[in-house]
Amino acid sequence: MHRRRFLGVAALASGGAFAMRLTEFRQLAEHHGKGPVMPSIFIGHGSPMNAIQDNAFTRSLARLGERLDRPKAVLVVSAHWLTPGRTLVAVHPRPETIHDFGGFPRELYQVRYPAPGAPEAARRAAGMITGLQVHEGHEMGLDHGAWSVLKHIWPAADVPVFQMSLNWGLSTAGHHALAGELKALRNDGILVLGSGNVVHNLGRLNWTAPDAPAYDWAQEFDAFVADRLEAGDHQALIAYRSLGAVADLAHPTNDHYLPLLYTVGTAGDGDVLDRIHSGLEMGSISMRSFMLARS
Repeated sequence: MHRRRFLGVAALASGGAFAMRLTEFRQLAEHHGKGPVMPSIFIGHGSPMNAIQDNAFTRSLARLGERLDRPKAVLVVSAHWLTPGRTLVAVHPRPETIHDFGGFPRELYQVRYPAPGAPEAARRAAGMITGLQVHEGHEMGLDHGAWSVLKHIWPAADVPVFQMSLNWGLSTAGHHALAGELKALRNDGILVLGSGNVVHNLGRLNWTAPDAPAYDWAQEFDAFVADRLEAGDHQALIAYRSLGAVADLAHPTNDHYLPLLYTVGTAGDGDVLDRIHSGLEMGSISMRSFMLARS
């Protein structure tokens, strides 16, 4: 915050018709001089091929990069780093580009995203979590849930990045609570990015007619998430399995859903929903992407 504006806010906080709540003033005072509060973002990353394709989705990521303030670092929670029974943060200073998929064109395996790591930020994130012990991961690089997205947002690969794993032993409520302990990272210039898909059922992909309308259950679940995001109803998003068969079809396993809970879990009361992209592909993949940011 600019010093003159800060002093003006301080004067208002002392009283008068436009006095703000003391808690709001304290938040502004604590944040003074730290730069903008970074947003919390969810990207529906879809196929790894998006890393090398020019389409409506990848162009939406490029526009997003043009809009964003430059973060000090990015924390990525990806559907593709699962660690049963424990949570890890990656502390490698030079994370490698991991090609964690098979059967794609050679061109895709040649992509490198040489962004620097952020060991200090990773250790700060680990230290903020009190609900469980967080371990350091010294070998983890960037999986495709991270680099295939970041490649379009910051193509120069000059923004430091670190990942946090998905602890397969936690409940959805546990993941949301863990994310809540990381909110303050955003005040320190660290952007939180969840990478998964709002609907993800590879077993029901429509290979014969990929451009045909999505399955009814996929549309219903995607609309449910969109509606609950609009309402700010985190509890419904946590308890998504209450939808029964629709939820089971949308997510036979919830690895691609859990990153969404880190995006909403690190959101603040002053955040506004900003839609980045939407659409359903091949019948059973939602590309819905959104940002929660200060207005």
